[in-house]
Amino acid sequence: MPTFIYSAVSHSGQKTGGTKDSPNVSELARLLREEGLILISAKNASPAAKRATWKEILPALSGVPLVEKIMFAQNLAVMIGAGLSLIKAIEALAQQTRNKKFSNILQEIIASVRKGTSLADSLKKYPKVFSELFVNMVAVGEASGNLEEVLKVLANQMKKEHELLSRVKSAMIYPAVIICAMFGIGALMIATIVPKLKEIFTELNAELPLTTRIIIGISDFLSQRWLLSLFIVLGLTLLGWFIFKSRGGKDFFGRAILRAPIFGDIIKKVNSARLARTLGSLIKSGVPIVEALRIVSGTLGNLPFRQSLEFAAQEIQQGKNLSESLKKYSQIYPPMVNQMVQVGEETGTLDEILGKLAEFYEEEVANITRGLTSIIEPILMILIGAAVGLFAISMLQPMYSMMDSL
Repeated sequence: MPTFIYSAVSHSGQKTGGTKDSPNVSELARLLREEGLILISAKNASPAAKRATWKEILPALSGVPLVEKIMFAQNLAVMIGAGLSLIKAIEALAQQTRNKKFSNILQEIIASVRKGTSLADSLKKYPKVFSELFVNMVAVGEASGNLEEVLKVLANQMKKEHELLSRVKSAMIYPAVIICAMFGIGALMIATIVPKLKEIFTELNAELPLTTRIIIGISDFLSQRWLLSLFIVLGLTLLGWFIFKSRGGKDFFGRAILRAPIFGDIIKKVNSARLARTLGSLIKSGVPIVEALRIVSGTLGNLPFRQSLEFAAQEIQQGKNLSESLKKYSQIYPPMVNQMVQVGEETGTLDEILGKLAEFYEEEVANITRGLTSIIEPILMILIGAAVGLFAISMLQPMYSMMDSL
């Protein structure tokens, strides 16, 4: 079991330190809490732990993972609840985090808070690390004097979103690997097998069908102009990226994927879950609904969903209900979303209803992604079979034609 050299602080603010055996840092923090201490920093004293990672060597290249921000919000809430001042709590977290970039940012935030700047305004200086949602919820917590509870809600919201997106990404890994392998094998066959078959066809002066001539033409182009081919691939990739990032491209691809079989349903439910979870958290924290909708629209990746929330914010300012506004976007929102929002507005429990709605769609996404592999696998097999079959027929058909002519 590893031995950790740690420093900790008591609830009265007295610092202490020592060594303790523990399987990991989380368990060490739990053991110290039982002794009435809050962990500030811990270093593994075992030799194997002294190897530096590339993130420690090149901290500028590493970002701040979502997990780090979840732990920051969660632990800050615990420390504030335990009676530590805001500055001491952030100091402890800055020393505890292993992400050098995040540690440096927290040190700068401490300096800003010491000068009298609010925590929310200090966080606002780092938009690439702390989202608008994060900053606004902290601002509400500071204004209401309920920062501890707001941080707990924020940590839970980020944790749920992380779990949701992780499920979707995990489900996409299998088809992505298969498709990349299919293109890789296809390129290898065109580069190695086709040229040899071409020599045979040329020697025999065989008449080639259209598909065979196309495959041979692609093979010749790739082998003779490989540098140009590389530039074309890179150019098309960059062009596709710029089109995808443009507002028109986002609108086109966003609507296209919503109409796609299987994936369209997943995207609708993922965005509905994120909308319900985030909007419910903001309303529960006391953010006005118009401002909450504007913030949520910035967190969603699908442009049609973002446009629907921007429209809803304008409608509410004119005196209409959220359910009335969402009803006009029935093509992207499942029927249950509008029904549950309407119930929440009528009963005055919109934040609670949105929380239940988020849980429902998160479970729906979990169920779909669990069975997604079994749905996608036969589709991929058909596509691979069709590609292999087309290649085989194109290459073998001239041979059979030559044999018939003998």
